[in-house]
Amino acid sequence: MPRRTDAASPRAVTTVAVVAVLLALGALVSWQVGGLLGLSHTAADVPTEASSAAPAHADAPAPDVRTVIAPDEPDLQLAARSVAAAYGARGLAQPEVSTQDTTRGPCCSIVADVDAGSGLAGEQFTLTAGSGVTITAGTAAGARAGLYTVADRIRSATTVVPAAQDGKAQGPRLGLRLTDVGAVGLDDDEAAFASGDNYSLNSDVVGSALLPSAPWVDDAAVATIATQFHELVDHAMQQGYNGVVVQGFLEYLTFDDLGVYPEGDPHVARAQAMVKAFGPVWQYAHDMGMKVYFMTDMLAVDPPLKDYLERTVGSLDTTSPQLWSVYQDGLRELFRSMPFVDGLMIRIGEGGSAYKLAGWDYGSEVAVTTPAAVQAMLRAFLATAGEAGKDVIFRTWTVGLGAVGDLHTNPTSYDTVLGGIDDPHLIVSTKYSAGDFYSYLSLNPTLEVGDQRRIIEVQARREFEGQGALPDDLGALDQTALQHFLAANPHVEGIWNWSQTGGPLYAGPRALYLRDGFWQLWDLNSYLAVRVATDPDVDVAAARADWVRQTFSSDPATVAAISQAYALSRSAITDGLYIGPYAQQSVKALGLEPPPMMWIFEWDIVSGDTATFDTIYALAKDHLEEAIEQGHRAARTADQMRDLVAGTDAATWTDAAQRTAFLDALDYEADLFTTLDAYRETMLRHAQWLDTGSGAARTAAQAAERRFASARATHEERYGDDLQLPAYNFTAADLGLERSGRDAVMAWAARGLLVVVVGALALGAWSRRRPRFAGHRGFHLLWTGATRPWRLDTALAGRLDRAVLVGVPAVVLLLSRCVYTWFAAPVHLLLTLGAWVLFALVAVWCAPRTRRSSVLAAVGGVALLRSALLLAVLSWRGPGRYWFGFWTLPGQRAAYVTVAFAAFCWLFVAVFGALRPAATRRRAAGTVTLAAGAVLLVGGAIVALVGLEEVLTAWNDQLALLPWGLHRILGFCVYLGIPTSLPTDVALLGAVACAVGAALALAHRPRSKTDHSDAMR
Repeated sequence: MPRRTDAASPRAVTTVAVVAVLLALGALVSWQVGGLLGLSHTAADVPTEASSAAPAHADAPAPDVRTVIAPDEPDLQLAARSVAAAYGARGLAQPEVSTQDTTRGPCCSIVADVDAGSGLAGEQFTLTAGSGVTITAGTAAGARAGLYTVADRIRSATTVVPAAQDGKAQGPRLGLRLTDVGAVGLDDDEAAFASGDNYSLNSDVVGSALLPSAPWVDDAAVATIATQFHELVDHAMQQGYNGVVVQGFLEYLTFDDLGVYPEGDPHVARAQAMVKAFGPVWQYAHDMGMKVYFMTDMLAVDPPLKDYLERTVGSLDTTSPQLWSVYQDGLRELFRSMPFVDGLMIRIGEGGSAYKLAGWDYGSEVAVTTPAAVQAMLRAFLATAGEAGKDVIFRTWTVGLGAVGDLHTNPTSYDTVLGGIDDPHLIVSTKYSAGDFYSYLSLNPTLEVGDQRRIIEVQARREFEGQGALPDDLGALDQTALQHFLAANPHVEGIWNWSQTGGPLYAGPRALYLRDGFWQLWDLNSYLAVRVATDPDVDVAAARADWVRQTFSSDPATVAAISQAYALSRSAITDGLYIGPYAQQSVKALGLEPPPMMWIFEWDIVSGDTATFDTIYALAKDHLEEAIEQGHRAARTADQMRDLVAGTDAATWTDAAQRTAFLDALDYEADLFTTLDAYRETMLRHAQWLDTGSGAARTAAQAAERRFASARATHEERYGDDLQLPAYNFTAADLGLERSGRDAVMAWAARGLLVVVVGALALGAWSRRRPRFAGHRGFHLLWTGATRPWRLDTALAGRLDRAVLVGVPAVVLLLSRCVYTWFAAPVHLLLTLGAWVLFALVAVWCAPRTRRSSVLAAVGGVALLRSALLLAVLSWRGPGRYWFGFWTLPGQRAAYVTVAFAAFCWLFVAVFGALRPAATRRRAAGTVTLAAGAVLLVGGAIVALVGLEEVLTAWNDQLALLPWGLHRILGFCVYLGIPTSLPTDVALLGAVACAVGAALALAHRPRSKTDHSDAMR
């Protein structure tokens, strides 16, 4: 008899309603995904860098003197010796240093006179020319500044007392000029550098002196560190710095007043030994006239301290005054045990295992993440510092973590967090750039606001631009930034220069400031930073020539050639290490602000992931030829720089070995930029092919890839074992190229497999009324399970039908996911296929025996539908095009995610429908819930057991979706804000779902007549 249409109509209406609901859910998920990705961009206000070279000039004669006279104070005598040494560096007779005038008059002497009645304050001084030079100051600080100024001018062979300055008061524009500790105490073990893949960010300066037991410190190692520190202080003061920042805090504390450490705990004896051994080391800077600040991350903890806080405070609640009272006690102890310390610098934005020194238990946690917590911390520390007349320097570096994540760059957040704190002992320290130390970034707008005292952070050894292995003259950029902020904010009073700080020590060149390698290459930036801080209007080109004259050669022509090479260095760096049309955009994605370099993320890791290059291409596509030409130009500029230095006469260099090192660095730069140039074009042309399907783009990509393969091999051969000039890390690039090279093949495989899937579904639909071949029943069940699961019956004709019912979906699932992952991601296969199999097994096990084939048909049919959708997208231009659309085309992504998620949810509807003819609604719903819960429970448990970070790392390494360096730096969980408890939470959710599902599906109760009637419909 014909089927009644009035009975079919309600079912059709229900089906349409269910599909509509599923599509609405899919649209909601799509909207959430789009919001999570959050890709947006605006043009960055990139500061202009006008770099030029000073022409050659003849040396100005140094004052003809026999004595340098200064008061009998260690700091002034050190400054006087610097003046005398400047004569020796010029090849002139070195004058005697004395505390009194042995010439019986001002004749033939440089005299530093401290006269409190001179009316000169702070670092002010006057220079008066005569038969010698008289330096007059009202304070020892002024006399030091005058002596070091005279020494610098003598070394530079410029006029010591220009006529316009004779007798006029002068002094540094910025009163606080801090330096880091350089490479003091850093381990220079060759084996550690040789691995090239240790991205630990720990930079502790005392590690080499630590012992595991009493006496806790090695006196010989302390002496070595002291020597290095003395050299650093002497060099920094000679350049013009007047303060130093030393890592350390918790390791010097006993907390004796509180009893934090149990009796006999080694932390107490070790801290006492640290103060005794290193207190005199750091005090040297104070004795020589420098301010000394200690630096720590917050929350600084060790196991006993953490236990004490949890016992007494109840938790690590960083808004609690009680918690901070413990650290106040520690700060008082620090000032008491080392009274020369001028204050404490605090960072809250980084911490954790990446910064921990191996072998001891002092560490830090990123726990101060809300405005209330920051305010509670600062008020507590400022109260203690104020009692002692000391300062607290708070760094605004927060890198996207917590509610204060944009404090570093957002003036509104700055005002929210710090606007209510007005304390004369607070200094706020901020990087000059609206981000990290990259080029192409806007100047930091938060340095224009606030009433607090401010200092500006600059980096001499640019960690993201070769880590000191490449010439990179930052003088013009520093000057532009400083002039801008001084005009915008009257509270700017200093700088903090990083001469070595920043980036991983061992995943870079073995070059340690003042110690090993060609550290002079970036010492120029330390010199220029303090020259600009002293005089923001200084002629940077002339100052550069001064430094070149002091460091490399006294020959005017050689000085001019080296200066010209340095003047070109910024264009080489900004062309060779950046993709301009992308870098000129301020980009936001995943709730973060990706850096303008991004394709090298970070330091020496050349990226190969789809998110990076698809996004770069999308933002640069309108200027693609310019982006590619930029790479070519960088290689040419590097060659031009080398020609300039190679054209100098080795005999004119102070040290011919420095000329060799300079040429080696320029050879390295040219080789690196040639390699990166080929890689840049390879990836951009491939993205162009993914976007447009252009055969010419694909041909160009293949040609560029051949160039890259050759250049990369040469780069590895020349620099793979070079500790001073190490090869860049192309591991991630290789992963990306391996997968992108398979896109075309995967597209054809997807097309072929799609034909099979469509054919299987078509056979199922066709065999509904014309069963003319073996296995037709299996195909028909799959079709019905995919489209109308409530109409499934259980009749299977034979083994072939069963093989079709199980085998076809299983093979299609396996092969489609292999194509989707370029046949390169077993972790993804294990997770996805395991989820399908587990869901099917549990659902079949819970189903009535008469409906198990129906459940298999529903699962298999939906699997074919889902696979058909996936393969249709993959058949376009392979997995690469799939991800290109996902990352960069919101409309296509929204459409796909909507339909794909709806099809995913259709699996639960289909299984429910397949069960209903023989099960109550409750049992059917329980079976679906139990099966889904089992997937969550088992999957979450496995990931929790292995570790979320480890699973994400393996998954991403195999799929190359996000930067390979994320795990090697901060980790996916930290960087993306993923709770490490997520797998456990998922497993618990799965356990609850299993319990609910089991209660519904497996509970025995008599079926009512209504249930029986419903089941038979």
